[in-house]
Amino acid sequence: MFESTLLANSGKIVSRVNRAAKRLGLHAFFGLITGSARDLAPIVLVVAFFQAVVLREPLPNLASTLVGLLIVMLGLGLFIRGLDMALFPVGEALAGAFARKGSVFWLLTFAFGLGFGTTVAEPALIAVSAEAAEIMSSSGAIAADPGTRDDFALALRYTVAVSVGSAIVIGVWRILKGWPIHWLIVSGYILVVALTTVAPEEIIGIAYDSGGVTTSTITVPLVTALGVGLATVIRGRNPMVDGFGLIAFASLTPIIFVLIFGMVI
Repeated sequence: MFESTLLANSGKIVSRVNRAAKRLGLHAFFGLITGSARDLAPIVLVVAFFQAVVLREPLPNLASTLVGLLIVMLGLGLFIRGLDMALFPVGEALAGAFARKGSVFWLLTFAFGLGFGTTVAEPALIAVSAEAAEIMSSSGAIAADPGTRDDFALALRYTVAVSVGSAIVIGVWRILKGWPIHWLIVSGYILVVALTTVAPEEIIGIAYDSGGVTTSTITVPLVTALGVGLATVIRGRNPMVDGFGLIAFASLTPIIFVLIFGMVI
């Protein structure tokens, strides 16, 4: 009798826990949707205003647009949740582990590999590289055959990836040494201006855009987590002052590398 009563009570407790978990899960799900809707509200309002007030035309394919908007909200919410659950903790943990290990060589090697690997996989960079190869081909700067275009796009991607890897190494070294970030940034942009005056005109716009597309969905979370985690575990470093700034280097160095790339091809 006692065992049957205990089993029955245990079953009730498990059932209540499951129901509570479902409610919490549903609450978290709606939290993701509402948070994404709040983030997307400004652009939705702008599009709706110009569509209704300026153009005065109905939105084409309204049903599919609303479904697509819901998918975007869900995807954005899940992406942000995934960053909090996985990428930020992993990046900070790795930074802390390498710092405690005390090997500067392996820390800098990891920093380069992180910057290179995330940039090569960056969807925005892949798209820009392909478009740049197409435009360079149509302008006569490179041969018009598909093989040459593919080679140019791949070379551009790897150039940018190497530049971002180098940028993360410089940023990590800055955190280790405690150097002020503004001197490095100012020096970098002086070099950008100097290279712009001698680089081919066809590559200048591509170089400046390359600095922007590298700081997107994959690169930013991991690189930011690396910088914050490293500044947290190193004695005498402030995560707010020293942990941020790696993204600035990741935006600056691709411009330099692509300008040089345009001068040597």
